Amino acid sequence: MSRMSKQEKSWVFYDWANSAYSILITTAVFPLYFKAAATEAGLAATTSTAYWGYANSFATMLISICAPILGSIADFKGFKKRFFTFFFALGVIFTFMLAVVPSHQWLILLICYMLTVIGFGGTNIFYDAFLVDVTTEERMNRISSNGFAMGYIGSTIPFILGIALILLSQQHILPISVSVASQLAFAITALWWGLFTIPMLKHVRQIHYKPRIANPISNSFKQLLTTFKKIKQYRPLFLFLLAYFFYIDGVNTIITMSTAYGSDLGIDSTNLLIILFVIQVVAAPFAVLYGKLADKFQSKTMLLVGIFVYTIICIYAYFLKTVLDFWILAMLVASSQGGIQALSRSYFAQLVPKENANEFFGFYSIFYKFASILGPFLVGFTAQMTGNTNSGVFSLIILFIIGAIILVKVPESSNISQPPSLSQ
Repeated sequence: MSRMSKQEKSWVFYDWANSAYSILITTAVFPLYFKAAATEAGLAATTSTAYWGYANSFATMLISICAPILGSIADFKGFKKRFFTFFFALGVIFTFMLAVVPSHQWLILLICYMLTVIGFGGTNIFYDAFLVDVTTEERMNRISSNGFAMGYIGSTIPFILGIALILLSQQHILPISVSVASQLAFAITALWWGLFTIPMLKHVRQIHYKPRIANPISNSFKQLLTTFKKIKQYRPLFLFLLAYFFYIDGVNTIITMSTAYGSDLGIDSTNLLIILFVIQVVAAPFAVLYGKLADKFQSKTMLLVGIFVYTIICIYAYFLKTVLDFWILAMLVASSQGGIQALSRSYFAQLVPKENANEFFGFYSIFYKFASILGPFLVGFTAQMTGNTNSGVFSLIILFIIGAIILVKVPESSNISQPPSLSQ
């Protein structure tokens, strides 16, 4: 940390800030809280699950569709920070609202949650794009990896606090209900997210931009058309996005399906939370290691290493039988999960024209969001056809192989001349 500039540290700390949302709101606590609230209101389990799916799909689809146009507008001078701040405020405010809305108001809770998803997703578009402003190409791998590492470490603190409140309330050690304990966990998440974003708001600014012009919104739509017309000039970049679509789909599917694997093995929820916590701790140093090795052996090489590790994970999952097997699988995931995501971000940042970084990171966001469709379908279809969940996981190897084949065809960023700004 001492070797990073103030801008780099401030950027990295945003990963520390928003990762609390990822684990407490998206993964661990709020989904269970919503299900309990919906059941209390008289909704059938299947109905509440359907509403939960619709809410996630709609919010994700909305921010994904808007991402490129918002990014194109944000490429103009002064807009990137404004958009970042708007979506950040939206996410934090409505995360806090989850803590104050009565638990029986399941519909209001769901609407608030959708707004947090939009806020979180929207902020990340501009946060990722700020990487080109806070550091040099030579340091992008290291800084991006440090961000993921800080995120893993930072998420464990509010996670421990939130889970401790819930467990203590369940054991009647604290004189509060589980519902109130969950609400306190949401409040902690909002405060954590808000407090540690202050350095980002204070010290990070947009350095690469296009001069402001009249009618930036209509011009941004024209800019998107220009991007597609000049796509041949950016072949390495879009070839990378295609590779990214496949391999990150496999990564995301393994992340989202991991709890189901554990449950099938008979691992109870408490132990699953412990495993989730350990993954966060182990993933942090490995994310940093990937960044350091990328500086030595090049980014694409380490991305291929990460894909290879995930290929091994798919093969090992086919033979998964015991709790020990699940722990080994979890540690393999922890060894490469942060690294492959961090290097994907920095590798992409090295490829994009700096003045159009926001627009291209809008496309990056779309590929990331939509790379959560094929994998789950592949797992479900294969598992249903074979009657074996392990076979479903094994089928993901196809995505990693396709991603690796395409990635091999992308030249190293150091061998690619920086493409001209699309405004030229």
